[in-house]
Amino acid sequence: MWSAGCGGSAGPVLLGLLLALLVPGGGAAKTGAGLVTCGSVLKLLNTHHRVRLHSHDIKYGSGSGQQSVTGVEALDDANSYWRIRGGSEGGCPRGSPVRCGQAVRLTHVLTGKNLHTHHFPSPLSNNQEVSAFGEDGEGDDLDLWTVRCSGQHWEREAAVRFQHVGTSVFLSVTGEQYGSPIRGQHEVHGMPSANTAQYVEGHGRHLHQA
Repeated sequence: MWSAGCGGSAGPVLLGLLLALLVPGGGAAKTGAGLVTCGSVLKLLNTHHRVRLHSHDIKYGSGSGQQSVTGVEALDDANSYWRIRGGSEGGCPRGSPVRCGQAVRLTHVLTGKNLHTHHFPSPLSNNQEVSAFGEDGEGDDLDLWTVRCSGQHWEREAAVRFQHVGTSVFLSVTGEQYGSPIRGQHEVHGMPSANTAQYVEGHGRHLHQA
C-alpha cells in the first residue's frame, strides 16, 4: 500500500518561493558563463529514459516508508523542481558555480525534503531505494551527493552524474514503472553502475553570486 501525506503549511510558502525564482525579476537570472550555481532551482532529465527527477507527498508502501522519488515524462510538473544546496556545513554560497566533485544536497522545492538514499531495497527492481527525507531542507548525512562531471564546474545542459557520498551508488533509472496511484512513473534508485545515471539540467533559473 502507498500512503499520501496530508500536506502542511510549507507547500504554499515553497510554491511562492519557486515562483519568485522562476519569474523575471524574482531574484534569479541566467548566468553568462552557463554554469549551474548554488541556490538555483532546476529540473534534471535522465538522458537514457528521458524522464525528469520527481517527488510528491506520496510515501513508499515498503522499505523505509519515506516520501517516494520517481521519474516522470511530463514537462510542466511543478513537482519536478529541485534546489541545489550545500551540505550542513555550508560550502555552497548562494550564486557560486557548482564544482565538479563537490558534494551537494538536492532539495525538493514543494515538499522541502532532500534527495536521500540508504540500504533499503527499491520497490520494483530491488536496487537501493532513493527517497526524499527531512523537514524544511534539513535531513542528515545521507542527503549528500557528489556531482560527477567533466571539467572544473557543472555546465548547464552538460552531462552530469550524482554519486551518493555515504553509499557510493549512482542516482539511476532503469525503466521499471509503477502502477496505481502513480501509474506510469519510473522507479528511481541507486546502483553501483553509472550506465543509466546520466542527467542534464532540463529547465531552471540560475542565481548570480551576490
